[in-house]
Amino acid sequence: MTHTQASKYGLLSFAHHHIKRTLLPLREKLAECRMRDNKTIAQRWQNMRVEKRRVYTRLLSGLAAVLLSLTYAMPSFADDSDTLNIYIWGGEVPDDVIQAFQKETGITVNYSTYDNNETLYAKLTAVGNPGYDIIEPSSYYVERMRSVGILQKLDKSRLVNWHYLNPELLNKSYDPGQEYSIPHLWGITGIFVNDKYYDPTKITSWKDLWNPAYRNKLLMLNDLREVFSVSLLTLGLNPNTSDPAEIKAAYKLLKTLSPNVKLYIDDTVISIITDEDATIGMAWNGDVYKAMQSNSHVHFIFPSEGYMVWSDNFAIAKGAPHLDNAYKFLNYLMRPDIAAKVTIEEGYPTANLEAEKLLPASYRNSPIIYPNNAVLDKATFETDITDQSLSVYAHYWELLKLES
Repeated sequence: MTHTQASKYGLLSFAHHHIKRTLLPLREKLAECRMRDNKTIAQRWQNMRVEKRRVYTRLLSGLAAVLLSLTYAMPSFADDSDTLNIYIWGGEVPDDVIQAFQKETGITVNYSTYDNNETLYAKLTAVGNPGYDIIEPSSYYVERMRSVGILQKLDKSRLVNWHYLNPELLNKSYDPGQEYSIPHLWGITGIFVNDKYYDPTKITSWKDLWNPAYRNKLLMLNDLREVFSVSLLTLGLNPNTSDPAEIKAAYKLLKTLSPNVKLYIDDTVISIITDEDATIGMAWNGDVYKAMQSNSHVHFIFPSEGYMVWSDNFAIAKGAPHLDNAYKFLNYLMRPDIAAKVTIEEGYPTANLEAEKLLPASYRNSPIIYPNNAVLDKATFETDITDQSLSVYAHYWELLKLES
């Protein structure tokens, strides 16, 4: 999920920060040597400066290559009426579901995945839609993508299974009227703990993660907005804030958490928790639920300060070349039997109300997968923020990762 890497602007800022931090002290040393008229030492510093410039020129060249790859390394799709091109989150539509769709319809699905919303957004805004039909932005990125005009407005008359969706998950602020997106899976970010190592009854809030007993133990999601939400909620602030002073305060608090952080990661979370490579930290409820099926010592906690809730949503990319096939696929995924199968395999709650009735009792009655209203009342949907605010977050995120 939900689910945030540095933007291209963040990458360049990162390079500039390191060049400045490294070269300026060298310049000062060089001037000092010259003032002492020590030509041997001055030459040595001059050589070091030249070498540093070479190193960072290579760094900038590498970063430029990364940015160019976002622009030019686009997939090549055949123009075939029996084709569908989808670009979605990894691990949210099982392979066997796609294979069954292909067998049932005769449509060939070109299926590629990404692991953060920024990659999706960058690819579609760099040079336009390279040929994707269906994409899967998270809630706050639906808001961003529709505002810049890269989503196709839905024709609900063609979505015959729309009525199966849970009305509680529709018409949220990120897509009023549900004109551009279809909720697929949703989840909540909370705390996991392994009772072989720590007493879960003594962990009730985000602020408990600052306990010195957890030094070098915490798993934190490698997601800018998710990590800052932990600090903002601990401070009693809005996790969707755009206030630079509040973002800075959150960063300062996160700095004090750094000694407890073992790793930042957003993939392989399930296996890390299951194998006890990390025994406490933050995670998405669906991942923890799946880990619990293999390790009974794992628990999930909804922190008392509140938590972020997100949904991953299907949308049609503007300029989709296979619009008819896109609607066929969306209707297929909204079938209750298919939606239930996805939830059982992936571990996250479905947005399909009718599909819930088809789930095993262990899923339907799980307070982790389907928390009660009292729990949901403390949840906050992640919403979009301006580019200017995002750059402030990205700046402090870079500093935090460098200092960890």
